[in-house]
Amino acid sequence: MTLYPVILSGGSGTRLWPLSRAALPKQLLPLASELTLVQETVLRLDGLPDVAAPLIVCNDEHRFLIAEQMRGIGVAPLGIYLEPVGRNTAPAAAVAALVLTRRDPEALMLLLPADHLIKDVTAFHAAVGEGLKAARSGHLVTFGIVPDTPHTGYGYIQQGEALAETTARRVARFVEKPDRASAEAFLASGDHYWNSGMFLFPAQRFLDELRGLRPELVNACEQALERGRQDLDFHRLDRAAFEACPADSIDYAVMEHTRHAAVVPADMGWNDIGAWSALWEVAAKDAGGNASRGDVYLDGVRDSYVRAESRMVAAIGVSDLLIVETADAVLVADKSRAQDVKKVVEHLKTHNRSEHEFHTRVYRPWGWYEGIDAGERFQVKRIMVKPGEKLSLQMHHHRAEHWIVVSGTARVTRDGHEELLTENQSTYIPLGTTHRLENPGRIPLHMIEVQSGAYLGEDDIVRFEDVYRRS
Repeated sequence: MTLYPVILSGGSGTRLWPLSRAALPKQLLPLASELTLVQETVLRLDGLPDVAAPLIVCNDEHRFLIAEQMRGIGVAPLGIYLEPVGRNTAPAAAVAALVLTRRDPEALMLLLPADHLIKDVTAFHAAVGEGLKAARSGHLVTFGIVPDTPHTGYGYIQQGEALAETTARRVARFVEKPDRASAEAFLASGDHYWNSGMFLFPAQRFLDELRGLRPELVNACEQALERGRQDLDFHRLDRAAFEACPADSIDYAVMEHTRHAAVVPADMGWNDIGAWSALWEVAAKDAGGNASRGDVYLDGVRDSYVRAESRMVAAIGVSDLLIVETADAVLVADKSRAQDVKKVVEHLKTHNRSEHEFHTRVYRPWGWYEGIDAGERFQVKRIMVKPGEKLSLQMHHHRAEHWIVVSGTARVTRDGHEELLTENQSTYIPLGTTHRLENPGRIPLHMIEVQSGAYLGEDDIVRFEDVYRRS
C-alpha cells in the first residue's frame, strides 16, 4: 500500500501577527529556520517507505506562493487543490480522499497540517510506521503527543486498550480543551495525550465513515471536484458547491463517532506554533532565556522573544515580553497574553485597515512589489520582476505611472508599442493606456514606480491578458 501525504494549508495564523497575515500566513513563513513551515513539513517526509509525492490542499489566494515554495525545495506535488473558501479540515480531507481513491483504491492518507514544527524527525518516522500497522488493519489513526505540561490550549485524547503488533491503542475518548485542574489530572494519569491534528487513514475507510456520518459533506465535495477545473498547475474546486459544504473538523465529523479510531502515542518535539510564546518555547535561547532574531540589541532582558524584520530593535531591562517588528507594525505583549494577539487582528478588520491582510511587500506570481511612500494623490513602490516573468496586459482608469529601472532589463508595452529599458532609464504610462511590464533578462528586474491620480487602489486594474489566468 502506497502512503500518500496530504498537506493541509488553509490556516491563517492570526495569533502570529504582525508577521503572519492573511496574504502570507504562518505556514508560508520561515519562523523556526531558513525554510518555511510548509517546506519543513514536506521535507520531513523524506525517508518514509513507499511514500508518494504530496497532495496539497490550500487557499486559492496562496496558490502561487505554495507552488513557488515547492519548487524551491525541488518537490513536484501530486496535485495542488484550491479551496475557494475555508471549510475546516473535514472537507479538505474528503476532497483528498476522493482524489486518491480514484487514483489508488488502497491508498493510505497521511494528513499533516502545514504549520506544525517537529524537532525529532526520527521519532516522527517511527510514529508513522506504527500508525501504518494500525491503518493497514482498517483503523483511523490519530497521533497523540506525550504531554510535558498541563496545557489548556490543546484538546486531549485518552487511550484505551492496546492493538496487536503496534504501539497504537484504541481511542477511549476525545476531550475538549480542559481547565487547569483537568489538564493537571490528565498529565498525572499518563494515559492522555495532546491531540496533534495529524492523521493516518485508509482513504476508502475514511470516506465510508464520513459518508455514513456526514453524507451531505461528501456529496458537496464530490460536486466541488466534478464541477471544478484545471487551471495551470492547479485544480480549482467549484466555488458554489464548496461554499455549500458544511464546515467541520475531522475530529467532530468522524473521529469522535467512529468505532475504528486509534491513537499512536508520540514524543517527537511537536509544537503547533499557535502563538509567539510557543515559538519562544522551541527556539534556542541565550543565558538570559531570550530568543532573538534579526538586528536585535538586548541589555538586562530576560525570558523574552524579540524579532526584528526590517530595522534594529533594542530592549533594556524588561522580561517576559514578546516584541515583533515588521516594516509597518510592531507588537509588544506580555508573554502570558500571547493568545490575545488575535484581538489586534479583529480590531484591524473592524476598522477596515490593511495591516492584518498584507505586508508592505506583497508577493505576486511574477515577483513582488513594496510600498515605499504614499500621500495625497501619489504612491511610490519598489517592484521586482523575476527573470522571464511578465505582469498582465492591463489598464488603469484613475492613475498614471512613471517607471524607473534600477537594475536589469524591462520590456515595456504601451498601446501595442514595445521598448526595452535598462538601468537608469524611465518611461511614462498615461492614464487609460494599455500596458505591460516584463523581464526578458536572466537577472531580476528592479524598478521604482511612481503612481499619481485620484484613486490608487489595487483594484483599479482592468486585465486584458494574463499568463497566470487571474481575473
